[in-house]
Amino acid sequence: MSEPTTSCICHISSAVVTAFPDRCDDVVQRIKTLPDTEIYYVMNGKIVIVMEGPSTDAIGGRLATIALMDGVITANLVFEQIEPLNDAGEV
Repeated sequence: MSEPTTSCICHISSAVVTAFPDRCDDVVQRIKTLPDTEIYYVMNGKIVIVMEGPSTDAIGGRLATIALMDGVITANLVFEQIEPLNDAGEV
């Protein structure tokens, strides 16, 4: 059986973003504008996010964008899973 091509897989990753507590709401609003990125949990400057993308590079680039946002202290990848897509493009 052959490996799936990059167009037939979906990368699903989670990350924890730490923001200055007084800037957290602003950081959350900016993260919400990113494609394929969901806010899962927010408390005391900690933001748990879930991202989807076609490659590790896409996920890494988005995480770097978040890390460079004003008010962000750290942005760390916690988990990555690679899932094959079916013919309809669904995991």
